[in-house]
Amino acid sequence: MHVSVPEEPPTPLPAELHYDPADPYAVRLCLGAPSAGPVEWVFARSLLAEGLCGPAGTGDVLVAPLPRGRPRTVRVVLRSPTGTALIDIAASAVAAFLRRTDALVPPGTEGLHIDIDRALAELTGRLD
Repeated sequence: MHVSVPEEPPTPLPAELHYDPADPYAVRLCLGAPSAGPVEWVFARSLLAEGLCGPAGTGDVLVAPLPRGRPRTVRVVLRSPTGTALIDIAASAVAAFLRRTDALVPPGTEGLHIDIDRALAELTGRLD
């Protein structure tokens, strides 16, 4: 993946997409080397899927295919109070990642994979 910040050339950056069926609606984008303590962004799996085909999202995370370039690229825009980063990922890598997540938890079945009792315990601080 490549990251860009305003007025700087794109720079290769270690980054990984992660998916956990226990949190079936979310994906995690981890940026930076694991030894340096990567920065983690969590956003909707559906946002990543929508952004593969067209612009998607509002707020802190936006995802859109880039209109030109070979190979096809998906841009993830991450915004925070300290600035904006543009992450460019090969569309083929995003599509392959989403196929793997869909095999684990098909879209539309996420609710079947949530442990409501555990989620409520975490929210209320009443974990055993």
